[in-house]
Amino acid sequence: MVLKSSVATFSAKLLGAAALFATCLAAVAADPFPSKEIRLIVPWNAGGSNDISARALSQIATEDGVKVIVENVPGATGAIGMTKVANAEPDGYTIGMGTSSTLALIAQGLTPLRNEQFAPIARVTVDPLILLVPANSQHGTLESFLAHVKANPGKVSIGIPGNNNLNHIFAVMAGRAAGVETLPVPYTGGSKVVADLAGKQIEAGVLKPSESKSQIDGGLVKAIAVFGNERIKSMPDVPTFKEKGYNMFPYGPLVQMAYIVAPAGTPPAVREKLTAMFGKWIQSAKFKAASEAGGAVVDNVTGAALGTEINNVQKSLNEVGKKVFVAEKK
Repeated sequence: MVLKSSVATFSAKLLGAAALFATCLAAVAADPFPSKEIRLIVPWNAGGSNDISARALSQIATEDGVKVIVENVPGATGAIGMTKVANAEPDGYTIGMGTSSTLALIAQGLTPLRNEQFAPIARVTVDPLILLVPANSQHGTLESFLAHVKANPGKVSIGIPGNNNLNHIFAVMAGRAAGVETLPVPYTGGSKVVADLAGKQIEAGVLKPSESKSQIDGGLVKAIAVFGNERIKSMPDVPTFKEKGYNMFPYGPLVQMAYIVAPAGTPPAVREKLTAMFGKWIQSAKFKAASEAGGAVVDNVTGAALGTEINNVQKSLNEVGKKVFVAEKK
């Protein structure tokens, strides 16, 4: 009798524990995403264009009651920070800002990272790149600068954020427009390039408008050409290389873009929520106005469509990298 009572008591406790466990699981499953802060890794120094965009989105997110913490993890042209994203728990609470610069590293086999390690969420900006010189440089026009480059083959220093990226490609192509090579100088971020350019530690720089516009407006540096087929709306007086008769895309089209990704394996429902949230914030009037004033283009490319765009840019860089970097090393 005692044995039967003990078994019954044990069974009741077991059922109670199972019911409690099931209730906890249900509570966890029903817990809406996001239920805590989201960490957005920016693989560049603070003060650069990607950091500025990330912090703008973080501020807009608070209006929806979502806390997005920006974490700067610079180094290796974005590879260190993006590796941290790839290795993060795929729960949606650690995401990153990918860029074409890291795609350029992948194209050259300079990082073990692969696009398959990430789930595309939303494109943030497309950024044209510009060639800048110190404001009082003796070579304040594209024609004068290229003549200077031609007269000093391999000696004209051009600052670039990172290395083996689109900025590097265009720094090389600027020299080839003059028929010679330049001397690309890598920095850990665009803000550092601008500082040394304004201080005349380097002779030129290849940057996004958003990384340099305040210094341009402040009379510290001067934009002399756009690496693109069209002028920038917020900088209408700056000519393009194309209109001056120079082809900066002889090996195929290139685009400098920034985009949000999550680790591969992030659950579809969480990916959909991230896409909806960031898509809304990126398309907000506040973010678009600030980005476009800085020379960037904001469009609405998310999810699978963004994945296609990333793959297309990767294919172009796979080809361009062989023509520019391999030739440069010879």
